[in-house]
Amino acid sequence: MSQPTTGLGIDIGGSGIKGAPVDLDSGEFVRERIKILTPDDSGPEAVAAIVAQIAEHFPETLGGPVGVTFPGVVQNGTVHTAANLDKSWVGTDARALFTEAVGRPARVLNDADAAALAEARYGAAKDVHGTVLMTTLGTGIGTALVVDGRLVPNTEFGHLEIDGHDAESRASSGAKERDGLSYPEWANERLQRYYRVIEDLVWPDLIVVGGGVSRKAHKFLPLLDIRTPIVPAVLRNTAGIVGATLAAAQGLEVP
Repeated sequence: MSQPTTGLGIDIGGSGIKGAPVDLDSGEFVRERIKILTPDDSGPEAVAAIVAQIAEHFPETLGGPVGVTFPGVVQNGTVHTAANLDKSWVGTDARALFTEAVGRPARVLNDADAAALAEARYGAAKDVHGTVLMTTLGTGIGTALVVDGRLVPNTEFGHLEIDGHDAESRASSGAKERDGLSYPEWANERLQRYYRVIEDLVWPDLIVVGGGVSRKAHKFLPLLDIRTPIVPAVLRNTAGIVGATLAAAQGLEVP
């Protein structure tokens, strides 16, 4: 049986839920994405209804793979953490929930893991051998690890304790905005420390920086003095949708 060439990716976030059909050969959107605000009631049923609405918006993807990202730890389709959504998600079988919502099998994985898969196939980590660390700098810090093209799922290096603090509480772009830091202050006082600690623990061959702030990578990445090559993500805000679709097409189940 031939591999599908298009599929549907849906990226669930604390503020918005986005989806688009993806060309799996190029990693590009086939049509413009749709975004629906995450409801105040962000429990499983409310979010599943929006996922169904997005799937219905793209009827041309019927019969193709469906991948869904989730902002938390996902093992065998079950959610174990939900930092920015309703706590009722914890323990939910998201795979079964979304499969019912879209009327066909859905794959579910962590959002940073999805972004890393996309960057490894189409973006900054393409053809990179060894260990690639993906960090998404946003409200928190999402992380993912890809070793020789294979995902090591559900890493939570954004929650490393560094100098007595949860790392993301000081080094995320959300912390930058909260504390009114300039890009040099953020890079020199916060990111530098974070990346030096994490590279001593993981020893990556490449670090890829995603998240919305990666659009301004030229303002802070050149200021970092670390031994590991560090580059901005290529796919930026499309990476989650693209990676979810890719995971679904590959039949990836995150253990």
